[in-house]
Amino acid sequence: MAVVVNPGLDRSDVVLLGRPQGWGCGTASGLGLWGGLGAPGGIQCMNFIPDRSRPRLTTTAIGAVDLQGAGGNWATVGRRSRGGRRVRRQREKRKGKSVGLRIGTLNVGTMTGKGRELADVMERRKVDILCVQETRWKGSKARSIGAGFKLFYYGVDSKRNGVGVVLKEEFVRNVLEVKRVSDRVMSLKLEIEGVMLNVVSGYAPQVGCELEEKERFWSELDEVMESIPTGERVVIGADFNGHVGEGNTGDEEVMGKFGVKERNLEGQMVVDFAKRMDMGVVNTYFQKREEHRVTYKSGGRRTQVDYILCRRGNLKEISDCKVVVGESVARQHRMVVCRMTLMVCKTKRSKIEKKTKWWKLKKEECCEEFRQKLRQALGGQVVLPDDWETTAEVIRETGRKVLGVSSGRRKEDKETWWWNEEVQDSMQRKRLAKKKWDMDRTEENRQEYKELQRRVKREVSKAKQKAYEELYTRLDTREGEKDLYRLVRQRDRDGKDVQQVRVIKDRDGRVLTSEESVQRRWKEYFEELMNEENEREKRVEGVNSVEQKVDKMKSGRL
Repeated sequence: MAVVVNPGLDRSDVVLLGRPQGWGCGTASGLGLWGGLGAPGGIQCMNFIPDRSRPRLTTTAIGAVDLQGAGGNWATVGRRSRGGRRVRRQREKRKGKSVGLRIGTLNVGTMTGKGRELADVMERRKVDILCVQETRWKGSKARSIGAGFKLFYYGVDSKRNGVGVVLKEEFVRNVLEVKRVSDRVMSLKLEIEGVMLNVVSGYAPQVGCELEEKERFWSELDEVMESIPTGERVVIGADFNGHVGEGNTGDEEVMGKFGVKERNLEGQMVVDFAKRMDMGVVNTYFQKREEHRVTYKSGGRRTQVDYILCRRGNLKEISDCKVVVGESVARQHRMVVCRMTLMVCKTKRSKIEKKTKWWKLKKEECCEEFRQKLRQALGGQVVLPDDWETTAEVIRETGRKVLGVSSGRRKEDKETWWWNEEVQDSMQRKRLAKKKWDMDRTEENRQEYKELQRRVKREVSKAKQKAYEELYTRLDTREGEKDLYRLVRQRDRDGKDVQQVRVIKDRDGRVLTSEESVQRRWKEYFEELMNEENEREKRVEGVNSVEQKVDKMKSGRL
């Protein structure tokens, strides 16, 4: 226990540090304070006394008491203690066992011509997983959109609907399963450091759609949720086209009170779904300015229709959620991003190997410089020595010095090789114009934003045309054919949902993540496979045998 006294204050301004309210205190001999607080020359018993000192008022430590066996902390001038040795050990023990994720949702309006721009926004805003709606792409596959991001999408019509999930490069290999239910609902299962995370992207019918279509959407979403085991985490990012409203009277268990405007029928469907599946509407739990709660803005309408949901038991893992403003990838909708922390047993990452740039030897000047440096390193010998290990090490060292080594980072995306600095600058100017128009809705700002939109489209078309012309020119050469085959192979590889199978399921359908459990399951499977007795046809008894000589020539022809 420590006693801090501020000169010039009365007796009630004595602050006890290191003791919760209601605890007694022993006698502290040798500390002469006011006699009214205890026996002369010490303190016998005192409850918690609040510190009512004014802000920025200097406090001076006159004395400090270290009680034997009480676990008290020493007080220093201008600093409060933040826990003892045991607390620090526990904090260090927990350190490194969590993975932070930024998960968002956005109605993009259409993915046509927005893939690379969406990847740029996710990279700038540090979003790891993004649920997208109204992609308007027909097909059921995966595709790289640039900057290491990969889009898993599903759509039936190229003019309406369509959903998808965009993943950061480091999570692409963690995909275990992709379920494409319809062009309004799809789910994706990830394994992150032994934790199962299910990401669901949904796009509910609009207010004017038929009731039958709305009921079909909610039944599909219910089936997806019922198919997910209870112990796995679930995050839903969707455009529900409904208003849950401000306030949570009667619905405190599934939502907060920081919504927007009044609830409508579609919003009530969202609340009912959350109650059925024991989930919480994450958007409504964090107090933000209205600008950071509105997800749809068009003309004079400002509403909240895009939501992020998770299971109520995992709400403690959500630390923040708000709307991202100032982006121009979508005209009307805004991106909603939440910060989630998964408590996992983190493993060490393998170091990326740096490689020598041997491909530079194709250039004549690099090849000639390499020959000269290698001869100098070998002492001017034309013929290589007999000791190959020593010679090989000299060649490698010379190659690293002359040709250089790679950085070990991700290579440039072949899907978006046309992206250049001019396009990047145009996108930046368009984004700033969109932010300016959102702040001041004048006709001049609107025209400026429209003009920059048209300019960006022209810049993208020019960049693509220039890149394709260079590719067509190289096609006549041997290197051009290799580049084309490499591009085709990458597109085929990116189009697959699961690139590597690392985990399997047990007899009950639960996903096994540890290496020991996976090996044990494979052992059980092969033991059953090799030792299983198949049903054989019974031999018919009493069959008359045919005794006849067979001609050797005829048997040979047969």
